Amino acid sequence: MTAASQPAFDFGDEALDDPANPTFTVSELAEAVNASLRRTFSDGVWVRGEIQGWSERGSHAYFTLADDTPGRQAVVRVQFFANARMRLRPLLAKHRLRLGDGMKVRIFGHLDYYAPSGQLGLKMVDLDPRFTLGDLAQQRDQVLRRLAADGALDANGRLRLSPVPLRIGVVSSAGTAAWHDFHDELVRSGFGFHLVLADTRVQGPDAGRLVTRAIQALSHHARRDGLDAIVVIRGGGARNELATFDAEPIARAIAAAPVPVLTGLGHEIDRSVADEAAHTSLKTPTACAGFLVARVADYLAAVERCHDAIVATATARLGAAERGLAERAHRIARRTHAAVERADERLGTRIQRLRAAVQRPVLDGERRLRAITERLTTRVPQVLTAEERHLAALEARVRALDPVNVLARGWSITRRADGRVVRSPDEVAPGEVVTTHLATGVFRSRVEEGDIPS
Repeated sequence: MTAASQPAFDFGDEALDDPANPTFTVSELAEAVNASLRRTFSDGVWVRGEIQGWSERGSHAYFTLADDTPGRQAVVRVQFFANARMRLRPLLAKHRLRLGDGMKVRIFGHLDYYAPSGQLGLKMVDLDPRFTLGDLAQQRDQVLRRLAADGALDANGRLRLSPVPLRIGVVSSAGTAAWHDFHDELVRSGFGFHLVLADTRVQGPDAGRLVTRAIQALSHHARRDGLDAIVVIRGGGARNELATFDAEPIARAIAAAPVPVLTGLGHEIDRSVADEAAHTSLKTPTACAGFLVARVADYLAAVERCHDAIVATATARLGAAERGLAERAHRIARRTHAAVERADERLGTRIQRLRAAVQRPVLDGERRLRAITERLTTRVPQVLTAEERHLAALEARVRALDPVNVLARGWSITRRADGRVVRSPDEVAPGEVVTTHLATGVFRSRVEEGDIPS
């Protein structure tokens, strides 16, 4: 029963490993794929796309090359091994390029099917720098055309830079060499610069957005509290990293700034869109600081030159006047001795007149001073005498009202026991003791009933 219940399979007489239709193991398949790749792409292959997921592991680098054609989704994994990186380093340095996410490249390599992971990859061995630079230039030109079309490209350049730009807003990363170079150059100048730092990242994937926000924040500060200029600085770096400042939002933030914007982005040759939109573009942070110091120094020098020119003009006019007088004196002397004497006489007369003219106001002043002194000398005793008489009259009136003097004339003052003065008989009661004050003494008496008038 058991044998009869099992199914029977008829495989026929066909061999399992037919040369016309072979069966591969996975390893054999991997070797076959690699062999086919080597035959098809024996000399390697050029591929273009956008770098994504850049990762460094030791001295090797790995990334995904994504199709940069709109509407297509395709990627290939790329291995950039240490030996190839070392060989391409001079090429990248020559063109000031640094590979990273978002960068569009055209690379050369050899396809390889990696059996342990089952993934197809490209071993990168070469790079076309002209492709990357051309793409960056094309994007930059498109941004410049849009900015020029709506007048934003030269908007900041039309602003007037203060002749003494001492209040400066700075877009930079605090603690970096660029910031210290800029700051230390201003400090060494000895001028009273006041810096407002917008500490932000100026390199990296998110730098464009952060720099835009920093410029906008300093623009708001300039409108509210006043700044003379805004400076955007960073240290040197790869040419493609400079493309951060090709971003249109940064250029439009510069165009909208209410004060001139200066750039010093650390590149001696290349210019970014931010440089084109800025009021003044300089090569390095130190050059930016030097420009500001020189502008303040030039203004002070101009003021000093103006002062010197005024002094020189006055001196020249005085010298000319002196020379003219000397020439006249010589002409007078050459004509005749008599003319010289007459001139001396006239000069003496003029000197006397000048002396008289100078002495006259002094003498007039002295006369007025003497007259005032005499009036004061006469008037003060008169005023004092009048005041003394007035005081004597007041004293006599006071003495006349003094109770002691009243009592001396025969009057008396009667007081009740509580000290109140008795002014009417109705104010005392029979039997009450009163005190009577006389000029020479005091006596007490008792009020009798018969003494009180009805």
